[in-house]
Amino acid sequence: QVLFFGFGWLFFMRKLFKDYEVRQYVVQVIFSVTFAFSCTMFELIIFEILGVLNSSSRYFHWKLNLCVILLILVFMVPFYIGYFVVSNIRLLHRQKLLFACVLWLTFMYFFWKLGDPFPILSPKHGILSIEQLISRVGVIGVTLMALLSGFGAVNCPYTYMSYFLRNVTDADILALERRLLQTMDMIVSKKKRIAVAHRTMFQRGEVHNKPSGFWGMIKSVTTSVAGSENLSLIQQEVDALEELSRQLFLETADLHATKERIEYSKTFQGKYFNFLGYFFSIYCVWKIFMATINIVFDRVGKTDPVTRGIEITVNYLGIQFDVKFWSQHISFILVGIIIVTSIRGLLITLTKFFYAISSSKSSNVIVLLLAQIMGMYFVSSVLLIRMSMPLEYRTIITEVLGELQFNFYHRWFDVIFLVSALSSILFLYLAHKQAPEKHMAL
Repeated sequence: QVLFFGFGWLFFMRKLFKDYEVRQYVVQVIFSVTFAFSCTMFELIIFEILGVLNSSSRYFHWKLNLCVILLILVFMVPFYIGYFVVSNIRLLHRQKLLFACVLWLTFMYFFWKLGDPFPILSPKHGILSIEQLISRVGVIGVTLMALLSGFGAVNCPYTYMSYFLRNVTDADILALERRLLQTMDMIVSKKKRIAVAHRTMFQRGEVHNKPSGFWGMIKSVTTSVAGSENLSLIQQEVDALEELSRQLFLETADLHATKERIEYSKTFQGKYFNFLGYFFSIYCVWKIFMATINIVFDRVGKTDPVTRGIEITVNYLGIQFDVKFWSQHISFILVGIIIVTSIRGLLITLTKFFYAISSSKSSNVIVLLLAQIMGMYFVSSVLLIRMSMPLEYRTIITEVLGELQFNFYHRWFDVIFLVSALSSILFLYLAHKQAPEKHMAL
């Protein structure tokens, strides 16, 4: 846990906050503790498969980890998010603690009402029991996982496969850059005319003697002095040209990126990733097909995929094979791959998301939101990874998580995954189709 905490702290300092001087240590501690306990849950899953530690010790650490992570996700992080949001509003500075409590109570109300539409309520357990809290955290986390998985399954082959790259030549880039430079020249020329007109008006004394009040402001905008420029019309042209220049700049950057991807696709590593793109395309189609089958037939597997796959292969080939022995080792490898890719993929996504929307004032709130998403994501991963483990390794996890409707979470994941994947296919199709048309229009 100390190592995980240190890695989370370094990631926070070196990646997320390297460009910001304003740091709150409580935010760093919460983010690092969330990361440490989330990774510890994955470590305990591996310990379950390998049989590391005594079973009673693993059970104790499972309980401790879940209690701490739920305390952070349900109580600490939402409260501090509300506190930092209120701190950024000047009018609420004097009573920021009170308003932070009000926001936290509002969150708790909607968080608790979240359980009403779903079959996750259990009257046997108390209000603040692990089962009641983790069932609601699981709904949010599984939804998030399914959305990311659906988009990733579609976006990954679209990103890696050279088939989807549009043909871009140096002539296309030069033509667009020439158009961008011409637009910038026009903007400079028109702004120069506005500056000259302002100087002429100032020399004539029109700036000091202009009428005051609302109607005076309207008159100064809508009318022009004899012998001077129509400043409002020129300013409108400047605004339109600046918007065009932004579009041209973005399109130029996109063409440069596409040209680099074309050159990269010709290298050995590019060809390797292109092959991976075809592999992921097949996986995406298979995953969508299986999600559809699971939804239509209301099907949830009771045997983990590894053991089931080995049993089918052994029965088909008719060979002697120790299914139980090898399923343990293959499950360990599979779960390890899932854990490593989940952590790596989530950290990359969090970094991109943070850079896209953060600022010096909002960065603390965004980091806390990312910690909330990360914790819910990892807790939900435990719920779903449980199905990938052989039955004898699920015992302690099932006892710790309580009487949850595990089948519901898997069905809910399939539904959201299918919606996310189909929506991503439609979105990427429209974006790929409109890209050449936009280039031609520009």
